[in-house]
Amino acid sequence: MENELKESGLSSSRGWIPVMVIMSVLIIDQIIKIMVKTNMAIGDEIVITSWFRILFVENNGMAFGLELIGKLFLSLFRIAAIAFFCWYLHKIVRRGFPTGYVITVSFIIAGALGNLIDCMFYGLVFSESTSLPDGVAHFTAIGEGYAPFLYGKVVDMFYFPLFKWPEWIPLVGGDVFFSPVFNFADSCITCGVVVVIFFYSRIVNMGLNYADVPTDAEAGGEEGISGPDCDEEDI
Repeated sequence: MENELKESGLSSSRGWIPVMVIMSVLIIDQIIKIMVKTNMAIGDEIVITSWFRILFVENNGMAFGLELIGKLFLSLFRIAAIAFFCWYLHKIVRRGFPTGYVITVSFIIAGALGNLIDCMFYGLVFSESTSLPDGVAHFTAIGEGYAPFLYGKVVDMFYFPLFKWPEWIPLVGGDVFFSPVFNFADSCITCGVVVVIFFYSRIVNMGLNYADVPTDAEAGGEEGISGPDCDEEDI
């Protein structure tokens, strides 16, 4: 009984880690987006350095402004994907996956949620941003914004024109090396995916068989079946 309570308390304490990560990312992401949307018109630019600028754009599509599929389908797909990853996050927390992996998955979920919030609610509560001199958006009464539920646009602002390709290079000559404009949520998704690929690909390949829940095994009266051995660097 004492061990069961100890394991339950450990699982609960670990459960707060992804909650704090997700909430922190969402707060930072939304503060940045609201500040940009309520103070800049479309196309307005703030030059920080020659290679880093704040450039306000909006998009209907996926990360980095890609537009491959319809807006409604994309919003519904985001909801389904986030629901799946939340279920997966709950499982890996209970099964004792490495804390670093839990945090990484939390960053990916938080980034997806950040952009979903734009799609779900920005069209309801903001007036439309335009490129006109008076094109700065402002808050409206709920439902009086520029778009219906799930049809809001994602706010992007980070632009890194690091350099331009030499003119003599075919196809890309004269173009900016990295032209997409993105937001904080996009960067969290990208960084999370990169970390998973380079540091946790072996754990991903294990699926949910990494470890079983101790309390579930004890409740069934059987010994828990541990997952494959892992190195200390995976923990």
